[in-house]
Amino acid sequence: MADPVPTSIEVLRQQARDELSTIIEHRCRAGEDPWQFIPDLPSVDEQVVIGLRMSAIDAFDLADEQSRAHHPAAGRDTFVRFEYSVLRRIALEHPELSEAVWGMLDRVERA
Repeated sequence: MADPVPTSIEVLRQQARDELSTIIEHRCRAGEDPWQFIPDLPSVDEQVVIGLRMSAIDAFDLADEQSRAHHPAAGRDTFVRFEYSVLRRIALEHPELSEAVWGMLDRVERA
């Protein structure tokens, strides 16, 4: 049975905290120095935005995979516009995540 889709940002934040804790625990067990990798990990809100973004991108990939395979340059432009619109929609629907979204938009524009 599939997990129910969380609707609350607080539920998503808790899932992000749990996921980041697991990453930290595994990397520490592997002998990595937390002072080296923790600054590069996303914040809890950034992790929530990444999850929301990935759900939308997965749907986009399924719908647009063949087009991008035949026209890679056009596909990349289409994808960047799509990703920008997804992040913008997340910021509008979840104002409490807007700071994390704008940080990700900056990275998308630099890519």
